[in-house]
Amino acid sequence: MTDKPQRQTPSAVLMVRPAGFGFNEETAGTNVFQTRDPDATADQLQERAVSEFDGLVFELRATGVDVIVIQDTPEPRTPDAVFPNNWISFHEDGKVIVYPMFAPVRRLERRTDVIESLKTTYGFEVSHVVDLTVHEQSGKYLEGTGSLIFDYPHRCSYANLSPRTDPDVLGELTSLLGHELVTFRATDAQGIDVYHTNVVMSIGEAFVVICADAIDDTTERSVVLERLESTGRDLVLIDRNQMGHFAGNVLEVENREGAKVLVMSSQARESLETGQVSSLEKHARIVSSPIPTIERVEGGSARCMLAGVHLPRRQILD
Repeated sequence: MTDKPQRQTPSAVLMVRPAGFGFNEETAGTNVFQTRDPDATADQLQERAVSEFDGLVFELRATGVDVIVIQDTPEPRTPDAVFPNNWISFHEDGKVIVYPMFAPVRRLERRTDVIESLKTTYGFEVSHVVDLTVHEQSGKYLEGTGSLIFDYPHRCSYANLSPRTDPDVLGELTSLLGHELVTFRATDAQGIDVYHTNVVMSIGEAFVVICADAIDDTTERSVVLERLESTGRDLVLIDRNQMGHFAGNVLEVENREGAKVLVMSSQARESLETGQVSSLEKHARIVSSPIPTIERVEGGSARCMLAGVHLPRRQILD
């Protein structure tokens, strides 16, 4: 393990353009953000999702963000393929981690050709792959950076425990990474468990967005907030209503010029108050795009669509 502090923000993002988007029955039981759209056909939902996806990619590239787009395959059909951050993460030391997924249909999203493409087509270095998928056999899951929020410079991981975020797998991974682990349980306004940590919070280089009120246990809440405050970052607190509009499901990235960009959906942006926006804009340019079909039907937002690529780039010799 190197003593060099790791960077918090990725220099590129990987996104998967959907080919079989639609309502996922297997995930709906643990994700209250999902809503059926009975008035839309499967083809209409797919068309809308692709349009929203392309719109977000356009906005990111217009801001100088390096976006790697991988096309989803028609078969097998994977309705959640637009959310690659749940099955894979890419790390600064060249490590790639592949995660155990709750829904069997989501396991079909995992593709070795994506890793190969990053190496051969895009010039990233991969030192080795850590495969945690064996835990699916014992019903234990950990859905990538949906389940885990990494604080890379401070070697700490935050996790909201849920059916999709198992403490045993958490312990194995954070031990491997050399991270301190901070866990908690979060609920929405109706008292229902929040399915993923990245709905509750996001960590940028100099700020944190968090719905602290969603952590009901006051001791757990204090531990989380004290650990975050100890990093010296600005805390931007959102409420449960804003969390329900995906204001916590955001990701800070770095564009080609090294400037910080905070990515969120239009719904998330519109839910923020003027003071919250001002606090965030001290640290990053906010880029938002409308993705209502993706948010409504599959219950995830902009951050879920982005797999941050922290891998080193291959040195090009003259």
